[in-house]
Amino acid sequence: MRLRTAAFAATSALGVGAAAVAAGRYAADAALRPARSAPTAGRGHLPAGFGGPSLTVHEVSDGHIALTRSLTASLPGTYGLTGRGCHAAVGPVLEDEQATASADTVVRRLDRITHGELTPGTKVWLTPQVCTGGPGDALGVDRIHIEVPGELGALPAWFVPAHRDIWVIALHGLGAGPEQALPLLPFYAGQRLPVLGLSYRGDPGAPPPPGGVRHLGDTEWRDVEAAIRYAVEHGAAQVILHGWSSGASMALRAADELRARPGAAPEEDSAVGRVSGLVLDSPVLDWWLTLRALASARHVPRALLPLAVRAAQGRARVAEPERLGQIADPARLSVPTLLIHGPDDTVAPWAESTAFAAAREELVSLYPVPHAPHAAMWNADPAEYEERLRRFLTPLM
Repeated sequence: MRLRTAAFAATSALGVGAAAVAAGRYAADAALRPARSAPTAGRGHLPAGFGGPSLTVHEVSDGHIALTRSLTASLPGTYGLTGRGCHAAVGPVLEDEQATASADTVVRRLDRITHGELTPGTKVWLTPQVCTGGPGDALGVDRIHIEVPGELGALPAWFVPAHRDIWVIALHGLGAGPEQALPLLPFYAGQRLPVLGLSYRGDPGAPPPPGGVRHLGDTEWRDVEAAIRYAVEHGAAQVILHGWSSGASMALRAADELRARPGAAPEEDSAVGRVSGLVLDSPVLDWWLTLRALASARHVPRALLPLAVRAAQGRARVAEPERLGQIADPARLSVPTLLIHGPDDTVAPWAESTAFAAAREELVSLYPVPHAPHAAMWNADPAEYEERLRRFLTPLM
């Protein structure tokens, strides 16, 4: 009997351990294969932090839509809805309509149905992705399809030209694509700033990363370097890196690697010393905490989270794990930085951002955004986000 009990316990432990390893693989895939980690079955690309239960459409009429009541459906701000073969953009909760709605629904402003059809019973998910397609498809903005020569091959990108010689390079984050930057294109056009939206290794149309997985920015920052070099060779005097989530950590790494150092000769490399500012939205400043959060989202028991994180670390195959900690070292920061984050982020810890900003108050402007999930800071309050961004950029232009 004791032998059977011991065998059962050992088997159970092995099973739970295997589950933790599987969760670690999931966490790694969510972090390392963002372009392909989005759920299937018509859900489109859902950035990390937006993989919760579906919402049911209850009613659609001119200018409003009623959805299943939930905390997610009630989030303040502007969001997208994505489902099987459909996408729409919705605005804030309509309080007047809400007063007469049924108790189990939330009524939001319906801004537009991008494609497909929304009818009662349609299953949708809330997403920060308000726009779909490229700049021309989503906003009617003139853009140029380009290819950035990268370390592993050509990197597809779009470029929206403007008059200034300071370019913005947009770096998407976990589970998203270059579309993440689309809502800000009208703002940047108003500032007359050119914008380059980059697809990097592992994205659709871009070269696959070595081993088939990304490396938590340990190698991907070189694609950012390639984009900076492309910008300089095509007329940019300086660049501003605007990154979301993992794209923000890549921006930090690239700015550190390419900073002008005493005694160096910048003319030997056109990318050195060209980063004049950073915009970090929901930055991943501690990869191990983020991997832990992604594993926890898969309901891994707390005691097994370290095992799941180690599994994810192994899958990432990071050559210099200590380097991942150094990118978040505020002492290494050398350019003005706008850090946009909020305490409700369950993927990238808010405490890391507040500590980072406090350590370099002379360089970092922290804009806290409450009631915003991961990488949805613009969605929570678009007007205030753009005003903070305008104030930050004005001295740099």
